[in-house]
Amino acid sequence: MIIGVDIGGSHISVAEILINETGVSLGRRADDSVDTAQGANDIINDWVNVIREVSRGSRELQIGIAMPGPYDYENGVSLISEQGKMKSLFGLSVKNLLAESLEISPNQISFTNDAEAFLKGEVLAGMGKGFTNTLGLTLGTGLGSAIHIDDVVKDAKLWTAPFRQGIAEDYLGTAWFLGFVQKEFDIKIKGVKDLTSPHFDQKISTQVFEEFGKTLGEFLFPYVIRLQTQLLVLGGKISNASSLFLPYTNDYLSNYGINLSIQKSLLGEDAALIGACESFLKMTINPNEI
Repeated sequence: MIIGVDIGGSHISVAEILINETGVSLGRRADDSVDTAQGANDIINDWVNVIREVSRGSRELQIGIAMPGPYDYENGVSLISEQGKMKSLFGLSVKNLLAESLEISPNQISFTNDAEAFLKGEVLAGMGKGFTNTLGLTLGTGLGSAIHIDDVVKDAKLWTAPFRQGIAEDYLGTAWFLGFVQKEFDIKIKGVKDLTSPHFDQKISTQVFEEFGKTLGEFLFPYVIRLQTQLLVLGGKISNASSLFLPYTNDYLSNYGINLSIQKSLLGEDAALIGACESFLKMTINPNEI
């Protein structure tokens, strides 16, 4: 049984990954919230309980886990020390702790960066199928990024890329929306979703998304040129408003002669669950059959 796991700062999603004639799909799944400010043993126990809901006690498992960084992904060791969550796991082999609790071999568990897993999932079974040069961005509280060239998908780490007076994440995450709306219009919002409410001033909303769309285009410009990107796939909660800002992104790039295909994720939150299992899936079937 192949199981995909997507772990965040306060949640865990687990699903059985099924392979059939039509490709890859999700079977039995379970989701839960987890307090990652608690001790290491409690966090591991909470994660294991959700995994067992899907595995139903089986030890014939191949588990792919999408996890935010920093992490030693090859060895499954947490390097998260300053993000405020999962601190109790710092320096520990999460792979070994999970394997011990699930009574399986550590070799049955694989870790992948969450943004990388997102793009791998889209390339395997989503919007990225058929492309050989793809860029993936997850827009949310933070900025996740990954690049796909030929058969290789890697974390692009663009969140720390120098941009304007700071780094990319300063301008392409939720915090930018909150700060911009507060500064320009003296309005406090809780998140991007507020801007899409029919009760919110649509003129202001349009201005905000126009600014964000142009900013995204400005940021993308050098990378699209350098990487010769064929497709950009967007994920994360901010991408749910993509129809409101992508026209401005496309206009910005078009002014420089760039006609880039930009698409919202086909798989959504399921992409990381599938992508985290890429290595196991490729051992099971021919990638051309996916």
